[in-house]
Amino acid sequence: MPKIIFLPHEELCPEGAAIEAQDGETVLDVALRNGIGIEHACEKVCACTTCHVYIREGMDSLNEIEENEDDMLDKAWGLDPDSRLSCQARLDGEDLVVEIPKYSINHAKENH
Repeated sequence: MPKIIFLPHEELCPEGAAIEAQDGETVLDVALRNGIGIEHACEKVCACTTCHVYIREGMDSLNEIEENEDDMLDKAWGLDPDSRLSCQARLDGEDLVVEIPKYSINHAKENH
């Protein structure tokens, strides 16, 4: 069973976390199930970039990025080569190290 290691984030996960996950789950679903409130303004349909994260380790084990996600990522704040939308990044057997960016393009919290 893969594990996601969330690096410390000042607001969402101050201590960091190591969470077991199931193959096929998205990074966002694992985070939300464990009380890590990553923004997701479009309700996980790949129509915004508020759930943008950095995959610091394990990127090769995720599903391939699809064209829609790739197009949306161009709009993300702080885009880098390790960027993925957490609502689209599905686990496939290997551990991940995830960093949640300090900012998103959302100006107000959605309070899901």
